[in-house]
Amino acid sequence: MSESCNSCSAAGTCTTDSCSSEPKVSDAQKASHVGKVIAVMSGKGGVGKSSVTSMLAVSLMRQGYKVGVLDADITGPSIPKIFGVTARAGVNKVGILPSISRDGIKLMSLNLMTETEDDPVILRGPLISQIVTQFWTDVIWGELDYLLIDMPPGTGDVPITVFQALPISGSVMVTSPQALANMVVRKAIKMVRNYEPPIYGLIENMAYVQCPDCKKKIEIFGKPKGEEDAKRNSIPFLGELAIDPVLAALSDVGKIEDYQSPAFDEIAKRLAEQIKIASDKKPA
Repeated sequence: MSESCNSCSAAGTCTTDSCSSEPKVSDAQKASHVGKVIAVMSGKGGVGKSSVTSMLAVSLMRQGYKVGVLDADITGPSIPKIFGVTARAGVNKVGILPSISRDGIKLMSLNLMTETEDDPVILRGPLISQIVTQFWTDVIWGELDYLLIDMPPGTGDVPITVFQALPISGSVMVTSPQALANMVVRKAIKMVRNYEPPIYGLIENMAYVQCPDCKKKIEIFGKPKGEEDAKRNSIPFLGELAIDPVLAALSDVGKIEDYQSPAFDEIAKRLAEQIKIASDKKPA
């Protein structure tokens, strides 16, 4: 067992050579070329990571990029529902074929491999981690500029697996104005800093709701603190997002690709800029 295996969630039970110093490249990986792999996380549940991940994917796609979404929230997957995708993931002799959204975003989620979307996933941590790893090694992602990973809450098995077993380029943090969310996000930031990939920035979701009549911003969760928190943690602030009933309604019926949001588009542009800045800083 290699030194890195000691902190693996499957340590002591792994019977493959996937943890060796020279991991094998699968046929699916050979058939894929993914530019940047980005983890979207917060550590806290309920701050809208899946919605943010989905809209970032849509906004990047509208900028002309080829985009995929890996749903790493194995026990609470929601990405297929948000995109209205019900077609099961396919398979051929090379690997697993991701499902494709109406506008061409590639999706992989455990909900695309179960008989019905409300079948529960009752698995222990090591098996969940193994599934996430296989979503990288066994899925034929093809040509992608960006693969966004919708992370589950917490800083346990799955986040550790993602940062140890997948070639993460960087991460995006999602928070909301509540002090509790800020505290948990700081834990996630400290966890990510144990690894090499940079944090591209922080997005504050649910910052306010806008009155449809007077257009006044109502800060129902308190004064937004995203920009202040980003500065305190020395990471870029990508922007804040409102609570929008239109987004919620479109997500419920699987039509998130119909949602129009200048704020999301601007955040996606800032994210692309931060990725370029981080790439330029890497030693040749």
